[in-house]
Amino acid sequence: MAALSVANVAEAEHALSSPLNNPEAIYKANLDMKGFDREVVRVILLDSQLRCMTKMEIFKGTANESVAYPREILRPAITHRSFGFVLVHNHPCGHARPSAADVMLTKRIVKGARILGLTFLDHVIVGQTIAGCPGYFSFQEAELL
Repeated sequence: MAALSVANVAEAEHALSSPLNNPEAIYKANLDMKGFDREVVRVILLDSQLRCMTKMEIFKGTANESVAYPREILRPAITHRSFGFVLVHNHPCGHARPSAADVMLTKRIVKGARILGLTFLDHVIVGQTIAGCPGYFSFQEAELL
């Protein structure tokens, strides 16, 4: 299990050097989140080439929820003067389907980013690869942004 965790971290670090311009790239850059035993919310700040400037954990929750506030998610994008940002969180249960709270938070982030003139590229939920599903859910891909 430790070897798998190290492999996920190594693959995530390698993926961060490439542009995060699609959900699969974002997922690969956050593979380490698959092994977390509680929900974690991250913001990845991007430059104009959609490369990672920095990645920061905003919230750590419980095994099935985390309380995320839009102001805490948007603040790093403003203070670091990033071109855009991606929101990423995990579902420790393994299923990457969004909850009603995930959908509501994403809508609030979309509105806040628009008001502040920030580019919100995607919200990706990291889960496990189950029965042919890719192991992630992308709000951009599902046309929910």
